[in-house]
Amino acid sequence: MKIYKSDEIKNIALLGSKGSGKTTLAESMLFECGVIKRRGSVDAGNTVSDYFPVEKEYGYSVFSTLFSAEFNNKKLNIIDCPGADDFVGNAYTALGVTDIAVMTIDAEYGVEVGTQNIYRTTSRLHKPVIFALNKIDGEKADYDNVIEQLRENFGKKVVPIQYPLQSGPGFNALIDVLLMKKYEWGPDGGVPTISEIPESEMEKADALHRELVEAAAENDESLMDKYFEDGHLTEDEMRLGIRKGLIDRSILPVIVVSAAKDMGVRRMMEFLGNVCPFVTDMPAPETVDGISVAPDPNGPLSVFFFKTSVEPHIGEVSYFKVMSGTLKAGADLENVSRGGKERLAQIFTTCGSIRQPVESLEAGDMGAAVKLKDVRTGNTLDEKGCDFQFDFIKYPAPKFVRAIKPKNESDAEKLAGILTRMHEEDPTWLVEQSKELKQTLVKGQGEFHLRTLKWRIENNEKLPVEFSEQKIPYRETITKASRADYRHKKQSGGSGQFGEVHLIVEPYTEGMPEPDSYKFGNQEFKLNVRDKQEIPLEWGGKLIVYNCIVGGAIDARFIPAIVKGLMDRMEQGPLTGSYARDVRVMIYDGKMHPVDSNEISFRLAGRNAFSEAFRNANPKILEPIYDVEVMTPADSMGDVMSDLQGRRGMIMGMESDHGIERLNARVPLKEMASYSTSLSSISGGRASFSMKFADYELVPSDVQEKLLKEYAATQTED
Repeated sequence: MKIYKSDEIKNIALLGSKGSGKTTLAESMLFECGVIKRRGSVDAGNTVSDYFPVEKEYGYSVFSTLFSAEFNNKKLNIIDCPGADDFVGNAYTALGVTDIAVMTIDAEYGVEVGTQNIYRTTSRLHKPVIFALNKIDGEKADYDNVIEQLRENFGKKVVPIQYPLQSGPGFNALIDVLLMKKYEWGPDGGVPTISEIPESEMEKADALHRELVEAAAENDESLMDKYFEDGHLTEDEMRLGIRKGLIDRSILPVIVVSAAKDMGVRRMMEFLGNVCPFVTDMPAPETVDGISVAPDPNGPLSVFFFKTSVEPHIGEVSYFKVMSGTLKAGADLENVSRGGKERLAQIFTTCGSIRQPVESLEAGDMGAAVKLKDVRTGNTLDEKGCDFQFDFIKYPAPKFVRAIKPKNESDAEKLAGILTRMHEEDPTWLVEQSKELKQTLVKGQGEFHLRTLKWRIENNEKLPVEFSEQKIPYRETITKASRADYRHKKQSGGSGQFGEVHLIVEPYTEGMPEPDSYKFGNQEFKLNVRDKQEIPLEWGGKLIVYNCIVGGAIDARFIPAIVKGLMDRMEQGPLTGSYARDVRVMIYDGKMHPVDSNEISFRLAGRNAFSEAFRNANPKILEPIYDVEVMTPADSMGDVMSDLQGRRGMIMGMESDHGIERLNARVPLKEMASYSTSLSSISGGRASFSMKFADYELVPSDVQEKLLKEYAATQTED
């Protein structure tokens, strides 16, 4: 492959909902570019995209795939992304480093939840969008209905470039209203016959052509003037106008293809090559310091690494985009993200698993390097004297969590290393060593996402592992005031241990008045506050401790030890061993011994006095509540609502958005463990959801009783 200039390169993300035919479309695109001689199929497991063993095993795309192809003396870098919501992180990565999104739409289903989700991401990143209406030859394909859906969802800026003469199994011809030509294919697709538009279609074609010309002219004042003067634009002028409209997202072109039969794909490639913006046309990306960096091949050399994968028989492959300058094989660069130096001895262009060595790559181009020393996803490497650093890929929050451990405990350290490496390959696989839950947690976008992780660990790394549900980070608190005292006394020859603590506990809320007096039974306790400690807890809430000792009953030097005892029980609550929160404690009396009193004695006395008072203060267990937003097709709405209500969810609101229903609910985390799988089953994989922590709320009494029994059973076993 020749070395392309920055103004000859186009970077494209191929996106779409699961089942919309992206992998098949990518295969036909590569065939039309001459990269492959024969098109593979998803069913046969021989596509260029899905070449990882796990993808062949499961029969669906798991990782994004970079293709570099030449077409009409232009270089197209295309990143084919999985469509399943579980692997949406790939789409975020691809949109971060490409300049335009080609979104495949299944002509049988039209605008789906996945379409809306991806489009929102393109809006946030301000990326141009082209809709590729695929499977136009499907049994239930309806072109006019899909165009109507697109316009309902995305507005009048949706502009057809082509329309089929017939949707459904009889599809074999389309009218291109940009070129004003008819394209027709034989039963096997491939090279079309191009002819003039038949008279019967001329009125419709003219109307759509004028619509396209007006949309193109709106984006350039000189084009608008020319259109008003002449009443038309040349083909080149229309391309210029459409390109400008793409860049500012005022035009959303729609093209028509049957990827499986290779109908319309070559014309789509021509449109991408002739109309889509080059990397030099797009707004310059910014560094973390807010510096705009144009893709200048003569500028300082800076390379951003957006993906890492471990590939069969190769090892670690690192994919990059040249942000500035010209990268040459053998370049010595500095890793500004991690420190240290790195030599890129060889650089490659890639097409799936096929790598071709090149001598250099200019700004805006993409490539790969193998077996680098210490480069991770998201790192920036610069030449000496350059200090650019990029960090523009933001990933969605996880939605599915499992605890993981090796079947053989001795492999724990090995597993930790593997999980770290897996996270580098896919940053949406998150790993957390939870001190609170005493579990290693892996987090992802869904059940399939984590099942893929498990498959790779067991099959690629030969390390058997077990998944289990994560423990829930409950919290304990109290709902009324109570008092207790405890004497710790121990004598075993020589000096002994002695400490006695009297204290009062009550619930803490912000802004409550300072403690004054309390009455328990017939006894009143008047307090004289000498000192106050406010301890913010790292798990949320506070512990407030008042020293109300009078007359020197306990020496001030023992107060810190008592507070340590209180914190012991705040970290391991008396009810279930969960963290406690929002308690204030008044230490008002006690006793000490001139010889036997020491810090450990008062720590133990404080801990046990607190436990007793806590249990008598009508303690309650709090559970984490999450705000959940579900987007589902209207025909699944009833089942989705029933399922959420069965999970103790509280429906907070709902709204309709052009056939897609958006539902907001508050749901306990305990009930969300298998929600990803359940929602997929209910909606046929066509719904999606997001969730974020809201707050803690009291668990119902029946749930609390069950938790107390479960904890008591574990303590008995211990």
